[in-house]
Amino acid sequence: EPLTPVLDVKEALAKAHFVQQPHVHQRGDAEAALARASHRLQGEFHIGGQEHFYLETQIALVVPGEDQSLQVFSSTQNPTEVQKLVASVMGITMNKVTIDMRRMGGGFGGKETQAAGVACLCAVAARQTGRPVKMRLARRDDMHITGKRHPFYVRYDVGVDNDGRFCGVKIDLAGNCGYSLDLSGSIVDRAMFHADNAYYLGDALITGYRCRTNTASNTAYRGFGGPQGMVAIEQIMDHIARELNLDPLEVRKRNYYGKETRNVTHYHQQVEGNLLEEMTAQLEASADYAARRREITAFNHGSAYLKRGLALTPVKFGISFTSSFLNQAGALILIYTDGTVQLNHGGTEMGQGLNTKVAQIVAEVLQIDVDRIQITATDTGKVPNTSPTAASSGTDLNGKAAQNAAQILRDRLTAMLCSLHNCSAEQVSFSNGIVKAGEKHFTFADVAQLAWLNQVPLAATGYYKVPGIHYDREAGRGTPFYYYAFGAACVEVIVDTLTGEYRLLRADILHDVGASLNPAIDIGQVEGGFVQGVGWLTSEELVWNEQGRLMTDGPASYKIPAIGDVPADLRVTLVENRKNPKDTVFHSKAVGEPPFMLGIAAWCALQDAVASVGDYRQHPLLDAPATPERVFWGAEKMREHNAT
Repeated sequence: EPLTPVLDVKEALAKAHFVQQPHVHQRGDAEAALARASHRLQGEFHIGGQEHFYLETQIALVVPGEDQSLQVFSSTQNPTEVQKLVASVMGITMNKVTIDMRRMGGGFGGKETQAAGVACLCAVAARQTGRPVKMRLARRDDMHITGKRHPFYVRYDVGVDNDGRFCGVKIDLAGNCGYSLDLSGSIVDRAMFHADNAYYLGDALITGYRCRTNTASNTAYRGFGGPQGMVAIEQIMDHIARELNLDPLEVRKRNYYGKETRNVTHYHQQVEGNLLEEMTAQLEASADYAARRREITAFNHGSAYLKRGLALTPVKFGISFTSSFLNQAGALILIYTDGTVQLNHGGTEMGQGLNTKVAQIVAEVLQIDVDRIQITATDTGKVPNTSPTAASSGTDLNGKAAQNAAQILRDRLTAMLCSLHNCSAEQVSFSNGIVKAGEKHFTFADVAQLAWLNQVPLAATGYYKVPGIHYDREAGRGTPFYYYAFGAACVEVIVDTLTGEYRLLRADILHDVGASLNPAIDIGQVEGGFVQGVGWLTSEELVWNEQGRLMTDGPASYKIPAIGDVPADLRVTLVENRKNPKDTVFHSKAVGEPPFMLGIAAWCALQDAVASVGDYRQHPLLDAPATPERVFWGAEKMREHNAT
């Protein structure tokens, strides 16, 4: 029976069409706090979705073997899930399916769950034909079939005192999940976890809705719901600033989490290792924020149609899977008698430099050149039951597992040398490919050969699980994150209010990666994350027709950032001399997802420029993405407000 489709998330929310029941985070009495607040503001707006636009579309190759076994070459962030689903579809056990994943041509979350469909279809065809089967989706098919970042509808009711500090906060976050659950439960949860971003909310009530619509099922995307929650609160911060005629940065700083007080989130986790004030002060000085703010205000007063905008926004992002059982990883290390090493771990390489970092970690423990280490393809036949490479956890989990495996082998070699040369463990040292035992010196290859001759095993598995993670979903409280990564971005834009066209002039970024494992990779991730975040909030607009068909289904109609969209003046700095206080790999911090939210500064800067049309007295409340059309109509709205 043909039914009327539900294509709009507001309609789904009104009709209570959900793929999972609503969830709440609550602290204190938000209603009472709102009632006694000096100022109260309400608003609502939409946040658009985002196409992953990985260079390599969904693809798999399945090779049938004996005893019903299948070898699956899949472009997936989640080899174990592909293994499980292929086995389920084919009616065989998991031990008959081996997933091989050497590298992906991009993922961004789009290959965490959605890669399995193509692999399962190939498996069916391989069973029917008895021959290898390969399938790759055309770009248009890929964009129509696969899910995107969840679009969100946000409504809020907030109360603040005369200084702009939060008294009470109510935020409703409604995610457009599409037709099925996929990962929407955890994604909307993370949006709720990050609805505070860097700010102490006071008494708060955050409600997450997982809305069912008759569109493709949406899925994971870099940030995993966190960006949508952060966009909501940053919209609110700007709204408060316009209402109270304050500098938006001043409002933000007044609401920051403190180090000793006002340091507990609305889900009751204490914010430890807080660098927000320190980093903001450093970036404010290096970006010359105050002087540029004065200069831009003067420019806007003297320019009728060209308007400049400036925004400095923070990032506080929790690191860990919110499903605690996923916070585990394994690794396998083999040492050969010529002193070379083969390494396999459960993470997947998609261009983010994971394999390079994990190899560096093993090289550091064994004190050999990284060129002596060969990383093999992620293989469910070597490291079983892997967690997906997602939630920024790739290096934290797999690097730590590899470090543990390397340390096991180093301890075995040390014990052997102590026995052979009658020395203590303290007299054995590994350094730059040379091993010293008492007064004797060996190459690492010599020690590997000795181990084989003395029947010392040269293979080890390492395992790691993140300690201290727990979350009571019924109560909406716990410690879902092992630590927080921090960042801040200051972005300047110029807007032609007659057309809505704009350019990003300059971006200053300061980001916290703890003790960086590889600064070149980390800076690349910060730059890439920032640009991808800017794309989401500016040019990347998804459009469906009235029948729910995706119209932006290729690069001609869906516009990811090009080189001309990147600020001509882009300055990226990593925070120095700030080790992660938690016991991560060499006290580093994750860098995959947190930089994405730095792009929010560009969206806020555009709204700042539009607000200047109305002399900063009214907030534009633009939907995201802030396309030139939306910027134009926002400026027109400001002019109408001035006229009245």
